[in-house]
Amino acid sequence: MDSVDTVANKSEDTIVCYAPTMITTNGVWQGDNPLDYSLPLFILQLTLVVVSTRILVFILKPLRQPRVIAEILGGILLGPSVLGRSQGFANTLFPLRSVMVLETMANVGLLYFLFLVGVEMDLSVIRRTGKKALAIAVSGMILPFLIGACFTFILHDQNSEALGQGTFILFLGVALSVTAFPVLARILADLKLINSELGRMAMSSALINDMCAWVLLAIAIALAENDSSSLASFWVILSSVAFVVFCIFVVRPAITWIIRRTPEGESFSEFYICLILTGVMISGFITDAIGTHSVFGAFVFGLIIPNGPLGVTLIEKLEDFVSGLLLPLFFAISGLKTDIGAIKGGQTWGVLALVIFLSCAGKIAGTLLVTTFYQMPLSEGFTLGLLMNTKGLIEMLVLNVGKDRKVLDDESFAIMVVVAVVMTGIISPIVSTIYRPSRRFVPYKRRTIQTSKLDGELRVLVCIHNPRNVPTMINLLEASHPTKKSPICIYALHLVELTGRASAMLIVHNTRKSGRPALNRTQAQSDHIINAFENFEQHAGCVSVQPLTAISPYSSMHEDICSLAEDKRVALVIIPFHKQQTVDGGMEATNPAFRMVNQNLLANAPCSVGILVDRGLSGSSRLAANEMSHHVAVLFLGGPDDREALVYAWRMCEHPGTRLTVLRFVPGEDAVESTMQPTSDQNDPRILTVETDNSKEKQLDDECINDFRIKIANDESVTYTEKVVNNGEETVAAIRTLDSSHDLFIVGRGQGMMSPLTTGLTDWSECPELGAIGDILASSDFASTVSVLVIQQYVGVLPLESIGTPDSPLQADDDPMNRPAPPRGLAVFY
Repeated sequence: MDSVDTVANKSEDTIVCYAPTMITTNGVWQGDNPLDYSLPLFILQLTLVVVSTRILVFILKPLRQPRVIAEILGGILLGPSVLGRSQGFANTLFPLRSVMVLETMANVGLLYFLFLVGVEMDLSVIRRTGKKALAIAVSGMILPFLIGACFTFILHDQNSEALGQGTFILFLGVALSVTAFPVLARILADLKLINSELGRMAMSSALINDMCAWVLLAIAIALAENDSSSLASFWVILSSVAFVVFCIFVVRPAITWIIRRTPEGESFSEFYICLILTGVMISGFITDAIGTHSVFGAFVFGLIIPNGPLGVTLIEKLEDFVSGLLLPLFFAISGLKTDIGAIKGGQTWGVLALVIFLSCAGKIAGTLLVTTFYQMPLSEGFTLGLLMNTKGLIEMLVLNVGKDRKVLDDESFAIMVVVAVVMTGIISPIVSTIYRPSRRFVPYKRRTIQTSKLDGELRVLVCIHNPRNVPTMINLLEASHPTKKSPICIYALHLVELTGRASAMLIVHNTRKSGRPALNRTQAQSDHIINAFENFEQHAGCVSVQPLTAISPYSSMHEDICSLAEDKRVALVIIPFHKQQTVDGGMEATNPAFRMVNQNLLANAPCSVGILVDRGLSGSSRLAANEMSHHVAVLFLGGPDDREALVYAWRMCEHPGTRLTVLRFVPGEDAVESTMQPTSDQNDPRILTVETDNSKEKQLDDECINDFRIKIANDESVTYTEKVVNNGEETVAAIRTLDSSHDLFIVGRGQGMMSPLTTGLTDWSECPELGAIGDILASSDFASTVSVLVIQQYVGVLPLESIGTPDSPLQADDDPMNRPAPPRGLAVFY
């Protein structure tokens, strides 16, 4: 070592040596141990923290635990409570000399994360919040604060340090009374309550609570100077107020000027972005010098940045790196400081249990007082109180500052960390068990196009993954011939994956007025989709559109779709195929999770489902509705799905600009005697399979075809032909001979059918969810590049009747009509 700085670490009675020159190693070949040098050691520590956090996130996911729990537990796991009990592990991977680097980087991550929280927080929401949410937030803070104050006397007696009782009360009170807004948003979305009245109330209250917590934290830090007079604390508070005023009246106008200087639609210059990111550090430095905390300055600086494209740019540039890599370091530091072994004696553990119980009860009691006053149901008040117990970053920040300022000792700190983990961890399981939103479940008959009235409203739920799906969907709906007698009611549902990103969550709560810029990319996409459908509604007659957004994990997204279909009583759900056409005409999978959503939807849908293979569908001229021109082909093999496909195409052919070709395949003499045999799809147990009766199905097919032929007898725009085929090979050959002028093929999925006309086709089926014919039409090697709509008719029956599903791995509970209760509401909608 060239020089060694000897520093006495005040928190330990140990002298720690720092070597300023030992940053990077010369390499193991020269006999250096990389762990003796600060940079390799830091890289290894960061890797350990991120990996352990991610593993815990994966393990806790089935228990519906928010990511913050995994991050805190990851730190505790690496700290003196578990792995750190081994002196070898602690001294090698987390030696005392490395704490300074680790804590500095953790605070840099915290600085930028809280800057992003400030950027994403919409203060106008607080202004629009009603008295009820304000009352819930305040009452939910007062009781736990008082309980915390009472417990300070128990814990304070055990402290040997000469702590200020008032400061101790403030720190413990804030830690127990705070509600973590971002963590609560994630929990509500996971429980599918975020769209409910209860969810909106919880979000509004948590937002107010968060702001109050920041004010109290600033005061608590100002008062945490043990040695100074009260006058110093007064100057700290006064300086903090002056800093906030300066940010509002000087910095905000400067940032507004930057936004005005950048033309709309263009990206912000690197100079401006760099200026703002430097401003975060300067704000942190100023507030740290004042005597509050650097994160307070970063948070205020984020708050004054106006919502809009600048906020979007900053979030997209920073969020993944900061929240994915640097923020877990802060939680790891908290875990490394937590020594569960410091909680000694049965009496202390009893106190811990009492703190958890009473602080939970305090929040619930405070919330119940307000909800009872506003005549809300008791169960909702209790659930709301539970949800307000969510802890997260703010509480951990309060505790860390308290420990650094010697307000909390090791035991108090460990107790409060355990309280935070337990209180947040129990919320999801308890709420999902006790809270069942009351929902009037009214069965409806018109679950298919075939059973819908010809002169009645047709309700269609259209699912959109991204704006690319929109043009073909709109052209398909326009071709569906809405009229005054039979208008079409469209529910346009934007499907968004629920991620841990706070920016994705905030579109839930941010009830924006039209014209305001989007907060993030997801919201911008939603705006594009909404605008396209509203434009369609204005130009097309007899169409009503209701745009919605569902935010949930792909694994449960079908529940939201099914729930909405049930609520809105739709006859048909149309969802995009998981593959999209590439430039060379091939088909490429966009996201494998889309396929899982489609399969789950087919198995659980409460109405008919159409999967749209999008290869472009030429739109109409907007000058007049009758100028649209489409040539639609229906391939009819028989069965409920094919009848549904024919009825839908029949509706389309009533449009003056649509020509329809119906090709019915008839089994020849060489075909297997049994025209249709029930089968179950062995490859994918989630796909619904249905037993059919041969003669009855053939009779229904003939009735449907005869009815259709009578109605279109004098219609020159409709062509009906029959083709005799004996096997699957002949069927494919007949399809290939069809005229290439078609815009759209409509086919039935043929669920549970094994027809001799498709013999051998399912053996190499790439996508069984499309059925034998649909799979061929959608495959990349099929010469034609025509859009395909594969329809599955709803065949569920009321529980009074019975339907056999031999060999089907699905249980009775999986049938949409036999499920005990539908999913709890839609995740999110505007």
